Amino acid sequence: MVRHSLNYVTSRDRKEVAGDLKLIYQSTTAEQAAMQLDTFAGKWDKIHPTISRSWRRNWEQIIPFFSYPPDIRKVIYTTNTIESLNMSLRKVTKTRGSFPNDEAMFKLLYLALNNITKRWTRPIQNWKAAMGRFTILFEERLPKP
Repeated sequence: MVRHSLNYVTSRDRKEVAGDLKLIYQSTTAEQAAMQLDTFAGKWDKIHPTISRSWRRNWEQIIPFFSYPPDIRKVIYTTNTIESLNMSLRKVTKTRGSFPNDEAMFKLLYLALNNITKRWTRPIQNWKAAMGRFTILFEERLPKP
């Protein structure tokens, strides 16, 4: 939502708007975030009304984010790694007109993922803390050591 929101902002206001949006997504609860969104709207709706409207329209999809502990939320909102992965996968699939079947597409994505992971040199920030939380919250989904 943050990057989408900044699409509507002039370069002059970008840093200040991003700082005010940070107060929303770094809130400790959904209620606090809603109050921060109201504050944001009061400040920015005269200049950039589409931002708060977009957040309100998508609020039901945003509030589950606040149920996670801060360790996991930080990994979620620092999405550069995820966006880079998505871009790399789109890059290998966009040049193909179509696939003969689903298995062919999955094979291509598998091979692309193998190549992409070879280039990863930096770990995801805060990953160890988040992984510890994932282990507690989603124990049944993670492989046993």
